[in-house]
Amino acid sequence: TSGIPTSELGQHLFLLRDNDATQHLFQVAAGLDSLVLGEGQILAQVRQVVRSGEGVKGFGRNVSGLFKSAITAGKRVRAETNIAAGAVSVSSAAVELALMKLPKSELSSARMLVIGAGKMGKLVIKHLASKGCNKIVVVNRSEERVSEIREEIKDVEIIYKPLQEMLSCAANADVVFTSTASETPLFLREHVEGLPPVNPKLGGVRMFIDISVPRNVGACVSELDTVRVYNVDDLKEVVEANKEDRYRKAMEAQAIILDEMKQFEAWRDSLETVPTIKRLRSKVEGIRLAELEKCLSKMKDLSKKERKAIDDLSRGIVNKILHGPMQCLRCDSSDSTTLSEALENMHALERMFDLHTESAVLEQKIKAKVEQSEK
Repeated sequence: TSGIPTSELGQHLFLLRDNDATQHLFQVAAGLDSLVLGEGQILAQVRQVVRSGEGVKGFGRNVSGLFKSAITAGKRVRAETNIAAGAVSVSSAAVELALMKLPKSELSSARMLVIGAGKMGKLVIKHLASKGCNKIVVVNRSEERVSEIREEIKDVEIIYKPLQEMLSCAANADVVFTSTASETPLFLREHVEGLPPVNPKLGGVRMFIDISVPRNVGACVSELDTVRVYNVDDLKEVVEANKEDRYRKAMEAQAIILDEMKQFEAWRDSLETVPTIKRLRSKVEGIRLAELEKCLSKMKDLSKKERKAIDDLSRGIVNKILHGPMQCLRCDSSDSTTLSEALENMHALERMFDLHTESAVLEQKIKAKVEQSEK
């Protein structure tokens, strides 16, 4: 799509295979790979991948099963540990960071501006309100969302301004939170360097806290002496504050992930018996049809009803005979002992019924045809 050479693009990617890939996806779904440990939004995104993948070539039984197992792991981690209890969200961490950087004596006088009234922006406003902020200017494309937030948070003066007034609003703000879905930066150096200085009691530095991905504030803005720019990466300072508790919760979650990984791997291995089940049924069905045809050819005067009765009889006999072997090939994927027995049974049945020989002969025929076409 981009035209960037693979060699160049590859330097910025990482590739995981087999169990490493499984473990990574399970950790992502559980929220262990997130900046905010255990945050729930990532699990919804993993679910969305499953919905988007339905019917897509390549998103077959194995990959679909992998993602569904990852969702189960994520749900178990949240249900069986307190990983999400008191979790710091990105929005609350942004507010905490602003309060950490502002002088405590001047918190009540700091002028707050929130750009974007979507989900993240709304949470920023809520957290500011909970910290005692009583006046917030909100810049958004439409007033409708801001009005809804105003109805919900009635103890705070929320002032709506249209997007066209963003720069003038920034000129009158000490702290600017940005949380829009804009694909390009809203603030560049040329937009910010001409803004008037902030209150010297607040350090004389205007603060931009950008929690958008991609970023709303260009990296060039941080070059200015009158500005401090913080983005999602800087929020680690807040999130890491309770590192010991995070580590303990992560260990609890990791134990659940390893258990779910074992179950997924057992399920995946159990799929090995599926081709054998199909080949066994196909071979026995071929024998049934051949013998049924011989029988019916000698009994010319049978009615349609009688022919059907004989056909049903042969099917019933075959199904009764196959029931035992089929049960031995099917297994509970969560039980490693049962799985081991199923795989042993599979190899035994393949030898008894020459099922592996049939597939080997087929491979030889295909190979012979390919070699013949190449001559």
